[in-house]
Amino acid sequence: MEIIYQDEVHFQITTSVTRTWAPIGKQPKIKSKPGKASVPYSGYVSPRTGRLVMTEVSWFTFETVIASIRDYIKKMNTSFKRHLLIMDNAPWHRKAERLIRELDEYKDIRDVLDIEFLPPYSPDLNPIERVWRITRREKTHNKYFGSKEILKDTLDGFFADFSVSNEKLSSLCQSKHK
Repeated sequence: MEIIYQDEVHFQITTSVTRTWAPIGKQPKIKSKPGKASVPYSGYVSPRTGRLVMTEVSWFTFETVIASIRDYIKKMNTSFKRHLLIMDNAPWHRKAERLIRELDEYKDIRDVLDIEFLPPYSPDLNPIERVWRITRREKTHNKYFGSKEILKDTLDGFFADFSVSNEKLSSLCQSKHK
């Protein structure tokens, strides 16, 4: 059985300054786009293989969760008959899981994966949180994006490198508690 972790994330167009160098007594000037525009994604990561599957979504609802699960199923490794999908306790995840479990129209999802939930308030147990952290560190912190399209292109290029099994993501997502 393949274990997969899922989560959603917003990457903001507003510049986030984490570290910068400036001469003593000088305030650095950082270019930043005003507003709260963002690019939302739903992501799936396999700690075993280091493979990342990303789906851009419009917002976080049970409908987008179900659509992204189906997108993941299309792209998944078929060498495993069953997949265990682990999600957090967001209300849209709970509703999606209930509908998948109860309605015949979601039999295609039930046929290939089971859904389990992390304990409440435990994002540190979800390895995909590490993917979000490294994405921000390497691609969005201290960077200026003139538009959502530039931000999206930057992120899509970064995520494309992880769409095939790779050691970097696998080691990042492996449990430290073996």
